[in-house]
Amino acid sequence: MGQGLWRVARNQQLQHEGYSEQGYLSREQSRRVAAGSISNTSHRKQVQGGIDIYHLLKARKSKEQEGFINLEMLPPELSFTILSYLNATDLCLASCVWQDLANDELLWQGLCKSTWGHCSIYNKNPPLGFSFRKLYMQLDEGSLTFNANPEEGVNYFMSKGILDDSPKEIAKFIFCTRTLNWKKLRIYLDERRDVLDDLVTLHNFRNQFLPNALREFFRHIHAPEERGEYLETLITKFSHRFCACNPDLMRELGLSPDAVYVLCYSLILLSIDLTSPHVKNKMSKREFIRNTRRAAQNISEDFVGHLYDNIYLIGHVAA
Repeated sequence: MGQGLWRVARNQQLQHEGYSEQGYLSREQSRRVAAGSISNTSHRKQVQGGIDIYHLLKARKSKEQEGFINLEMLPPELSFTILSYLNATDLCLASCVWQDLANDELLWQGLCKSTWGHCSIYNKNPPLGFSFRKLYMQLDEGSLTFNANPEEGVNYFMSKGILDDSPKEIAKFIFCTRTLNWKKLRIYLDERRDVLDDLVTLHNFRNQFLPNALREFFRHIHAPEERGEYLETLITKFSHRFCACNPDLMRELGLSPDAVYVLCYSLILLSIDLTSPHVKNKMSKREFIRNTRRAAQNISEDFVGHLYDNIYLIGHVAA
C-alpha cells in the first residue's frame, strides 16, 4: 500500500517536470537506440574494414594457391624455354600437368643430346614410332648397364639401333658422354684398343701447353692407378697425338714423340712427388730440370722450368 502511494506521488512529480513514466521509458529507449545506432555505425565501419582486409587476404591466398603461372597461357616459345631447364625426372612430372608441352619432342631431343652428345641414331632417318622420350629411357638404361658390365652395355646400345658396330662410333659415343663410370670405362678401353685408338684421335691439343693437354687427355681417358703396360700405352698414344697436333711447336723446340713421352712421364712423377702427403722431401725446381734434361738433352732449361711451375701451381696432371 505504501509502495503504491509512493509510485503515484512519483508519477505526479514526473508529470509536473514534463516527464512521465512512459515518456521516461521512451526517452531511455531513445537513448539506448541512439547509443546502439552509434555502436552499430562504428561496428559497420569495423565490419566494412574487415571485409576489405578479408578480400585482400583471400585474393592473396588465391595467388599463393596458384603457385606459378599456367604455362599453357604463355607463348609456346616461352613455355618451351622454361621447360628446357628441367631434367628428365622433373619433365616427366611436368607432363602430368602439361601433357602437350612437356611431351614435346624438341625438349626430349635436347635432353638426349645434352647428356649423350653423339649417337649413331642421331644421323639416321628415325624409324616408325620413334620418340626422343623413349630414346632417353633407352640411353639411360644402356648407361646403367654399361656401368655394371661395359660389354653388355655396348651390346644393348647396338641392339636398340642407338650405336653402330664400329670402333669409331663407339669412341665418339664415349667421348661425348659423361654418364659412364670411369673405372668400368678404363677396363673397357684396356680390352678394346681399337676403340682407344679412335678415342685418342678425337682429341685436339693444338696450341695447348703440354701439362694442360695431358690433363685434358686423362680427363676423358682415366689413367690407371698403378704403373704398367696400359699406362705406357696411354702416354705413347698421347705423345704421338700431341706432336701431330703441334708440328710447328715440335720443330721449334726440337721435340720428338719420344722426347714428349719422357716429359709426360716426368710430369706424372713430379705430380706424385708434389701432391703426395707421404713425400716429405719435395723435388725442387733445380732437381727436376737436372733430371729431365738428363733424359732429354735437347730440351731447353726454360721450357722444363715452366713445366715445373705449372705442376706446382695447378696440381696433378692425372688427378
